[in-house]
Amino acid sequence: MKMAMRKLSIASFLAISAVAPAGAQQAPAEPAIFLNQAWSQEDWEWYSNFSQGSTVLPYDIFMNLEVAGGQELFRSDANSERYGLITQKANPKFNPEGFPAGLSKTALGATRWPGGESGDHVGLTCAACHEGQLNYKGKRIRIQGGVGNTFDIQAYLGALDEAMQATLSDAAKFDRLAMRIGASTPDAKKSLRLRFEGQAEKVNAYRTRTLVTPFPWGPARMDAIGLIVNRLLTVQPDLPENWSTPLAPTKPPFLWNAPQGLWTQWRGVKQDPISRNLTETMGVYMDINLRAKSPAQGLFHSNANIADLQRVENQLGRLAPPQWPEELFGKIDREKAKAGKALFITHCASCHNAWPYTWSEPNKYGKRFVLVGLTPQSYVGTDPGQFRDLRPFALTGQLKEHLPGELRGKDLVPTGALYVGVSDTILETAISGLKMSDEEKLNLHGYREYPLPKPAEGVYKAAPRDGVWATPPFLHNGSVPNLYEMLVPAKERTKKFYIGREFDPVKVGLDTSGASGKYLLDTELLGNSNAGHSFEDSPRGHGVIGPLLADNERWALVEYLKSIPEEAGRVTPFGGPPARQLPQK
Repeated sequence: MKMAMRKLSIASFLAISAVAPAGAQQAPAEPAIFLNQAWSQEDWEWYSNFSQGSTVLPYDIFMNLEVAGGQELFRSDANSERYGLITQKANPKFNPEGFPAGLSKTALGATRWPGGESGDHVGLTCAACHEGQLNYKGKRIRIQGGVGNTFDIQAYLGALDEAMQATLSDAAKFDRLAMRIGASTPDAKKSLRLRFEGQAEKVNAYRTRTLVTPFPWGPARMDAIGLIVNRLLTVQPDLPENWSTPLAPTKPPFLWNAPQGLWTQWRGVKQDPISRNLTETMGVYMDINLRAKSPAQGLFHSNANIADLQRVENQLGRLAPPQWPEELFGKIDREKAKAGKALFITHCASCHNAWPYTWSEPNKYGKRFVLVGLTPQSYVGTDPGQFRDLRPFALTGQLKEHLPGELRGKDLVPTGALYVGVSDTILETAISGLKMSDEEKLNLHGYREYPLPKPAEGVYKAAPRDGVWATPPFLHNGSVPNLYEMLVPAKERTKKFYIGREFDPVKVGLDTSGASGKYLLDTELLGNSNAGHSFEDSPRGHGVIGPLLADNERWALVEYLKSIPEEAGRVTPFGGPPARQLPQK
């Protein structure tokens, strides 16, 4: 840790203010290529732009805001691509504005509590981080439910702040905004300015307090845990003392097989899908009331979109992992892949599981779930930042007398416990107003049995690897550029590399040359380690998970990972296949 922190200079601390990802280009005319992942066109169009309830900015301001350094609109395709959002054409049913994947319009009614949001807003949705695009020789291959491997959320929000601050300080810029919105009279412009100042203050405070880090995360990575916890325990309840520095950037996980898996999240800490999905929405700027004095005055109320969060979960349950497109990336050597499969079964399948998967025993609802490996961090040896990210204790403030269970009435409680208590109470409040049948409630909770088991501590989840080829960079923190380097001794991995936007179908990962992306990832910085998951001639444990592989064995494993799933559009059955189809134990 000391070595990593010594590398930080003043320039590193200020880099977040200036970073602007390279590799941007004008929106290409050629349509994106979609692989067979079992979704219809309507499925992916809805998923790309449905509203989770996020309210980053009022709709009229976002639609008419200019970038900081010119008159180009912030929402333009060119600016969206500059920060790695996936641009797409408008469609009248789900995306009439032509937003990039991951932005959506949220329509709110009247203000439900003092200071709450109302009217139309623009915010983030699942596809901003959980939709991938692989660029290769001028082709764009969309990976539905994949990893947002190009989106730099930190730089994007920084640019949004700069655009708003520039509009406040430049009278001509503000006048152009007012003209586009239709605020033509002095009174209308005054009202707009007051409203704009309030929004700009929120964005600036988030960017300069909550989002500040000693060095930028770069594309494809964000400290999701740190940001969600900070928003729930610091920003929304106005308790700045609870802030934790978000020092554990991770890449977004892919979503196929997530509803079918026994545990989700990188640390294997969630089972209930609506809890997982609403918590993610809380992090991406859903409006939540955590400042009222009591639930009767609106405390724990939110604009949670439970119906669509349930719909997206059900839709993800029929999402197939993507199959390697041989016509684009080259033929698979089937003999080599066969040899790689034998190696995978020997060295990898005990953690990662392999089709047709090993399943849990049926629960009282008759549902089985895909077993996932829960490997102690002390064994696998990958970056431990996720387990050290948060301050140990947090103030409860005005939440004190309305917290659940043993948290109630206490001034200071463990940060993790407060986070769980607050997020669970927000969820319960959102669900309490809905009229749902027993079957609808079971579906909402993914047919999980309550009380839920306590998650293991200090473990990383190892899920099946079908479709993993389409999700670079690798490891939970995106610190390994390709699959080949996942199979070498950790000390031999590239320690600094550029996160490119061009796909490398040979080593199966990202272009690291700097030609298609200029963010340099330094694995010696805090949270960026690419240690662990090492194949070498050493005793197992402490980061060593397998023997030293010959080079031909590594390439055989890469070929096998390219070859799965072996069937295009193969959906893992939710709840498990019929008993006669289950693999023998």
